[in-house]
Amino acid sequence: MARVRVRQHVNPLSDKYQIPRTPPEWDKVYTDLQHPLHLDIGCGRGRFLLQMAQVQPDWNFLGLEIREPLVTEANQLRDELELKNLHYLFSNVNVDLPQLLQSLPSGVLQYVTIQFPDPWFKKRHAKRRTVQPELVNILAQALLGSGKILLQSDVEAVAIEMRDRFLNCAAFQRLHPEPWLTENPLPIATEREKATQAKGDPVYRSFLEKVK
Repeated sequence: MARVRVRQHVNPLSDKYQIPRTPPEWDKVYTDLQHPLHLDIGCGRGRFLLQMAQVQPDWNFLGLEIREPLVTEANQLRDELELKNLHYLFSNVNVDLPQLLQSLPSGVLQYVTIQFPDPWFKKRHAKRRTVQPELVNILAQALLGSGKILLQSDVEAVAIEMRDRFLNCAAFQRLHPEPWLTENPLPIATEREKATQAKGDPVYRSFLEKVK
């Protein structure tokens, strides 16, 4: 399959991304809806989840991505591998997430990853970043007790902002004493993580738990 080319930056505040998406019929998506769910927010081309779904077949995986051509491509790859525990959705997470999570069986969401989101460096663009206080509150309500959240970025300021927004919510606590977690707790690394580490650059990583 030829690699789909898309714009690197998409403004999530533009009008075209403010229309809520109707959740799919989940019983037609996953073979077993009661499996624990791993949600990857901003999944890009979806290669991370494509591998995770194969090494953890007893979990369901859901990738959300705002660039629709990448979602189409990722679902085609999933279909080629006949994976029944993986799905990708075209979604603006800060618009769609409440309705999306409410449509899923209660208690299935157990793991969330937000990895290398668009940093939106300019101060006036910070409101376009993925991790907003409202997103944190939604996940605090939806995650099971002891549910996990992994945050990663190669931009320290973005990593600090993400970490602090979650820690400012009483529902979450950090699972490591040091400011940043040295090793990835998951068996698969994203393409961006591999590239960052190959250059010798740091990955700023926080691992959090939903307080029971």
